[in-house]
Amino acid sequence: MNSDNSCPAEGLLKALSGKWKPQIFRIALNGPVRFNMLLRLVPGSNKQSISVALKELEEQGLLEKRVVKLKPLHIEYHLSAKGQTLIPVFRQLEKLV
Repeated sequence: MNSDNSCPAEGLLKALSGKWKPQIFRIALNGPVRFNMLLRLVPGSNKQSISVALKELEEQGLLEKRVVKLKPLHIEYHLSAKGQTLIPVFRQLEKLV
């Protein structure tokens, strides 16, 4: 996630750049989250912005999408193993703000 010359937090900051990704990551720290829950928990967001942010977080390997085969069928997003390794760095960054 980072080159040899960069700060350890640089990769996390780059991965979470954008308006909605830090909030989505923070919410996912508490466990699996569904799309509609994110819409409610991220004020000012909309379906398109949340969709784009989720897709980028998946592409970066920080979130995984899981289809839950219950009736009705639904999709949950949760931190990947890679995302979980970034929790301590994220918590330290939260303390600075």
